[in-house]
Amino acid sequence: MRQSVTTPVTAGTVSIEVVGRTDVGRRREHNEDAFLVADLSAAVARAVTEERERLVWPPRPMGARGALFIVADGMGGAAAGELASQMATAVILEEVQTQWGDTAATDPDHFAQTLRQATERANQRIHAHATSNPDTKGMGTTVTLAGFFGDTLYLCQVGDSRAYLVRRGVATQISKDQSLMQRLVDAGELTPEEAEVSERRNIILQALGPEARVKVDLTVQRVQRGDLLVVCSDGLSGQVRGPEIATLLSSTPTLETGCDALVDRANATGGPDNITVIVARLDGAGLPPTLAEVPRHQVYTGPPEDRATIQIDRTAIDSATTAAHVRGEAEAKGELVPQTKVAARPAAKRPAASPDPSLAPSLTVFAVLVLIFVALGILLS
Repeated sequence: MRQSVTTPVTAGTVSIEVVGRTDVGRRREHNEDAFLVADLSAAVARAVTEERERLVWPPRPMGARGALFIVADGMGGAAAGELASQMATAVILEEVQTQWGDTAATDPDHFAQTLRQATERANQRIHAHATSNPDTKGMGTTVTLAGFFGDTLYLCQVGDSRAYLVRRGVATQISKDQSLMQRLVDAGELTPEEAEVSERRNIILQALGPEARVKVDLTVQRVQRGDLLVVCSDGLSGQVRGPEIATLLSSTPTLETGCDALVDRANATGGPDNITVIVARLDGAGLPPTLAEVPRHQVYTGPPEDRATIQIDRTAIDSATTAAHVRGEAEAKGELVPQTKVAARPAAKRPAASPDPSLAPSLTVFAVLVLIFVALGILLS
């Protein structure tokens, strides 16, 4: 079924064309994926959660508030997984519209932080729902969202849904899986090729919902004319590799046929999972014709004064020691189940912006120790 959306044309020099599609696949009875595309300037959004459905936005000028693309891959059983992915898309859109779309803010950092905060808020809402409703206990969802503002893409990710940038026929993964296999690749214990065929490849380290807090991976990417953004669930990326994604999109006449080709290819290779993909073409005089920098996974460090803190945090999270610990813990729990998405307990978490009441005793002890050292310093001086 095709869904076409038309919105008022807004003034601008960046053109965007979007096609999205979700498919139940060949082995699942229910579709636990959901996706959403929103024009934040026109306050128009389409969320897609049906078993099989397509969304088409013809090329149009993009307004000053930017655009939002979300893919969520639910888990925890049919009803719970579907609910989690739908809640993720709805809550994130609501938060972004409130904190960004309905304000006069024009600061790119504000936009980026809004995406992060919206993702964290979605986690809180899903976790609270699962805690209050035993029948949905353990439900969760991955989420990868891309916010487009100016000439820049900002990505927020929790889990293993992916984002690729296809530039001049080459696909580059610009997200990084929050998965056991990715940790082992980062630690040098596996090659990317070994990770792709491992029976443990579906074990993820984070998802929205199972834990009260999540560490959101926020990255940034400048784009140029003609770039294609692909955001997808692992039902696609697990079956169709980056080079083939680029080939299929480059060899089809339209985005719509290209999107169909990707889904058809994933189904042709077995279709073991739900398949969801959004493809967006970014164009127009508002984008540079070429960029010297190449696409890559690039952590968003924010204002200069915040960079040291963020870099230290990522070093701790990506350490080889943590990777080895997570692997041993997962193996001990027997969580290495092929063809099943499993959310393992995260090995490390980024401190939330707001204080956690459970940390109050530790903080109090720390404050007392600081005062004692200060007093000793005064007495000895």
